[in-house]
Amino acid sequence: MTGAIFLDRDGVICENRADYVKTWGEFEFIPEAKQAIALLSRLDVPIIVVTNQSGINRQVMTADVVDDIHRRMVQAITAAGGRIDRVLYCPHQPADNCRCRKPKAGMLHRAAAELGIDLSRSVMVGDALTDLQAGKAAGCHPFLVLTGRGFKQLLPALPALADSFTVACNLMGVAETLLQIDRAHTWPPAFAAYSVVEEVV
Repeated sequence: MTGAIFLDRDGVICENRADYVKTWGEFEFIPEAKQAIALLSRLDVPIIVVTNQSGINRQVMTADVVDDIHRRMVQAITAAGGRIDRVLYCPHQPADNCRCRKPKAGMLHRAAAELGIDLSRSVMVGDALTDLQAGKAAGCHPFLVLTGRGFKQLLPALPALADSFTVACNLMGVAETLLQIDRAHTWPPAFAAYSVVEEVV
């Protein structure tokens, strides 16, 4: 079984919006995100987007619209030399108490079952504590990026995940770190209890 790279969407790949990304016209790639995914695509592991999209159940947008956004997102990433192997999303609101909405690990477990992924050899990249909690619940190593909500989420993450997580300025920092690990033949990743992979200015 292989590991995988799980990526949150909003705040990691595209800019967050308080009113949700409701159309492709509102989807704005974070600088260097496409290039970072192109670097990650050199690794021989699946790259999977796992994203909460409660705007569907809130009737802000339809599932068809979200599917179209993801289709266009994958096309743009492919055109930039990268790949996304699967996109999974949770349409539920927090009150729905579903199994898939992060911080629960349902989407990660689903991907593992469908693609034969060893979650203990995987990483979860997000900009929110809930992303990191989902990764930890699944047995992955969490990365917190400081794009999106990440900078504000750093302090809450310290006591909540004191045992192990890694901080990177952005997805490019994650990609460069994982490529270094791969070159050193130390996959699955082995990290200190708390580490920073790029200087935070």
